[in-house]
Amino acid sequence: QFPEETHDLTSATAFSESKRGDILVLHGYLGSSASLSKNLYFVQLLGKDRSRSIQVVSSKVSLVGKDASAHESIRKLPMHTPVAIRGLLRERKQQPDQASGDVERFTHVEIDLLDVQPLNEFPSDIIATPDTVLGPEQRHLQLRSNTELRRALVIRSEVGTFLRDRLRDLGFAEIETPLLFKSTPEGAREFIVPTRRKGFAYALPQSPQQFKQILMGSGISRYYQLARCFRDEDLRADRQPEFTQLDLEMSFTGSDGVMNVVENLIRSIWSRCLEDKLPDAFPRMTYAEAMSQYGSDKPDTRIGMQISRIQHLLPADLISKLTSLQAPIVEAVVFRPEANPDMNVRSFVTDFLASPEGTPFVDNPEGAPGIFVLDATKPLQGLQALGFEAAERIEDELHIQDGDLLVLQARQNRPFSGGFTPLGNLRLAMHAAAVREGHVDPPTGFAPLWVTDFPLFSPISLTEPGQGGNADLAATHHPFTSPKTSEDIDMLMVEPTKVIGDHYDLVINGVELGGGSRRIHNAEMQTLVMRDILMMSPERLAEFSHLLEVLRAGCPPHAGIALGFDRLIALMIGKTSVRDVIAFPKTGKGEDALVNSPAPLSQEALQTYHLQYRQ
Repeated sequence: QFPEETHDLTSATAFSESKRGDILVLHGYLGSSASLSKNLYFVQLLGKDRSRSIQVVSSKVSLVGKDASAHESIRKLPMHTPVAIRGLLRERKQQPDQASGDVERFTHVEIDLLDVQPLNEFPSDIIATPDTVLGPEQRHLQLRSNTELRRALVIRSEVGTFLRDRLRDLGFAEIETPLLFKSTPEGAREFIVPTRRKGFAYALPQSPQQFKQILMGSGISRYYQLARCFRDEDLRADRQPEFTQLDLEMSFTGSDGVMNVVENLIRSIWSRCLEDKLPDAFPRMTYAEAMSQYGSDKPDTRIGMQISRIQHLLPADLISKLTSLQAPIVEAVVFRPEANPDMNVRSFVTDFLASPEGTPFVDNPEGAPGIFVLDATKPLQGLQALGFEAAERIEDELHIQDGDLLVLQARQNRPFSGGFTPLGNLRLAMHAAAVREGHVDPPTGFAPLWVTDFPLFSPISLTEPGQGGNADLAATHHPFTSPKTSEDIDMLMVEPTKVIGDHYDLVINGVELGGGSRRIHNAEMQTLVMRDILMMSPERLAEFSHLLEVLRAGCPPHAGIALGFDRLIALMIGKTSVRDVIAFPKTGKGEDALVNSPAPLSQEALQTYHLQYRQ
């Protein structure tokens, strides 16, 4: 048993004359301390959320109602001990701000100790100083000692609450969909959940995609949920095997209706939580424009450095020196060190390409980048290798000037596919290196952008399972995305690689927050895409029979989107890894070191679920 608190730190520190001498009970953790003598001891009491603290003073000077043993007790308690403190509130001369990390210190009042009750022990074998580097197996201590991590979780909670309130006002219903689903080839690897029924298993959902489309065919006009999703894929800083997405679907609407709702949501979040104003209308850019201008399907438009095609300006002998490809595309980008005009550009790019970060660009099988530094003291400003005519036209078209770095890169002459081009990746890597070295200012603010008109189908990737069809194609987004126009529908059976999907991605600052599409709502069209374009086997097609039956039963047109909730929070608070906004993230190996998962299966479990290890 321990005494209930009478105040939290915030209410206790709202000092007034009427509170002078009040006896308070506060709960919290012991923080840093100072002993001036055996008779006088000071210690910071951190609040329950560890974001604020107040000074507790303990002395052997006799006070009415004071337990003399309390002084000795609090001196012996180590830092981080959870306690209940009973004491007298008294005014204190306002102290100057003191460096205390992320903790807000109340310095106009203090607590004169009457009694202290430790509520648990903090063992001496655990080292938890401000300089201690805590590993993932000590996630509880990471969270307890890191105000920034806890703040991220609080912001995550606040944003989630705000989204729920806002979507309710917009007429959306929050509906949970099952986590125990079945395996269907949507495009990502799934986690399988064995059952005691021999030969049968559930699969954890990659997303609620099929269920939300079923809801659209069930008379639910506006659905959402903060959905847990699971994908067994290679992990990166912005990927986790289990993650949360804001999942939306709307019936009787198209892509514009969904994008308008999402824009309003994002603007409202930024205004409410960041006090920042985003554009009234987010710019839109097609996939082809993004790839040609920025070399990325998720461009950070704050950086500039747009890419230009220049192979038509270059002499054939120079192109042959850049690449062994036949009839390649050659692209150019201009780097300008605006923050440091005196920098040695040639030294910078030489060091970058010689570094481990630059080596993959030098070893590019399509050809290493061509590097030119504009120098007004040299013939043709250092562009002699381009020839007089090409040098003059490139100067005019790219607006290059003395001291600029011109980078040329060849690539195969074929339609865009995937998410980047070689020069697009080089552009980002060089800019990041220049920011680190102080040659250019880091980009600021937020630049939202819709990327639209993706190819409906892409070449099969060796790293992604696709939809398991026998064609050399896979659905770029997922197999439920609708062709954009009637012309695209006509082209399905003729040239499927040229079909544009009604697919849209929301990108902010080069981060893909999420993607959505207008869905195929006609069973015959959905069957044609799966059977005749992706060439799914009858067995594969049968795995989607439930969805086809829903579409066949008069399903209305519908569209939706899924926004990565973890990525959204990370972007808002300036984190590069989603692990910093998740309470218990997995490591790069997909492990939770705190609880030691995944764990090996016992022989009993193997027998129960009819499993055996492959030899």
